[in-house]
Amino acid sequence: MSVLFEELDYQMTPLGPLSLRRRRQLKLDKDVVEVILNDEHLMSDMFTASEVALAERPLSRMTHAAPDILIGGLGLGYTAQAALAFDHVKSVTVIEYLAPVIAWHQHGLLPIGTMLAEDPRCDIVEADFFACAADDKGFDKAHPHRSFDGIFLDIDHTPDFHLNHSHAGFYTEDGLRQLATFVKDGGVFALWSNDAADDTFVDRLAKVFAKAYAEDVVFFNPLMETDCCQTVYIAEK
Repeated sequence: MSVLFEELDYQMTPLGPLSLRRRRQLKLDKDVVEVILNDEHLMSDMFTASEVALAERPLSRMTHAAPDILIGGLGLGYTAQAALAFDHVKSVTVIEYLAPVIAWHQHGLLPIGTMLAEDPRCDIVEADFFACAADDKGFDKAHPHRSFDGIFLDIDHTPDFHLNHSHAGFYTEDGLRQLATFVKDGGVFALWSNDAADDTFVDRLAKVFAKAYAEDVVFFNPLMETDCCQTVYIAEK
């Protein structure tokens, strides 16, 4: 059996102290890798269904032949991994604000190893997703105003529970309208949320995009011995 607890990395970041930990979950008899920011649980590999669904659901419906995908938030890498599993995806660009998270992938500290860092279709960029979204030049410094077939975002907990107060403007109608300029016609914006669907936010998306809806992602939580529900918002341009 592995050790009960091990801190794999600890770094100070602009958002506060960031810790990557591996601990033994005795009830499940398995190791769990988790990320702690400011002493609060940020993510883990115990439940990844909604992170995978954030890529799988829009991509399974996308009709573009060779889509270019932008992902906001690298995390443990499951959304990017799911996007790259679609063979027809041309490129995946991941915007990550925290340099240590990028280093974890480069050094193979995470359960998926270095697969994202080594995939020629995947480009991991250290940048502030929200600052890029608010900038008319967008997310690609080498190609200003570049648009994408899909933009998938998983950074904040919910549309109204943010890791940093500076993110709030992105979720307004004006912020979403600015983001939409970087989505190609027929493309999709998808957003992960830890909570159940918020009809008010769906209505806001519908004012900017041609079609907007929320889908439940239900998975069994063996620790609580009950089903849990998270959300993927999907907005089609």
